[in-house]
Amino acid sequence: MSTLMLVSQFLSVTCCALFTGAAIYVNLVEHPARLECGTALAATVFPPSYKRAAMLQAPLALLGFLFSIVAYFYGSSVWWLIGGFLLFSVVPFTFIAIMPTNKKLLNPRVEKESKITHQLLLKWGKLHGVRSILSLISFLIFVVNLVFCPTK
Repeated sequence: MSTLMLVSQFLSVTCCALFTGAAIYVNLVEHPARLECGTALAATVFPPSYKRAAMLQAPLALLGFLFSIVAYFYGSSVWWLIGGFLLFSVVPFTFIAIMPTNKKLLNPRVEKESKITHQLLLKWGKLHGVRSILSLISFLIFVVNLVFCPTK
């Protein structure tokens, strides 16, 4: 086993674990707590929270993906590519499926107490849950490969 492969595996798993932990935290803790405070407050804190999370999660998804490619090219199984592509899939999913909702919630003129805004926040939580699931599956693929599939 090459050192570069092991380091790439470690970094890929680390990025994926951090991304997954942050995504699940948002779905299970932050977003529900935000909603419990009422639609107006949830809509008020959504933009700064979203911007901070995006600055954390986007690089983690991209780096985890890139490290999985390096791990594969230095001898890891094809499952490292599969896990990496699954982790990366959160990026296009965000742009295609979540971004229209994000744009509405990030609009400074959004009616913070409207039913529509509340529905947008609920929809956003469900869409973000897909990101959590995709990244968790990726993480599980990486861990299973580390534990049960020794490399060349």
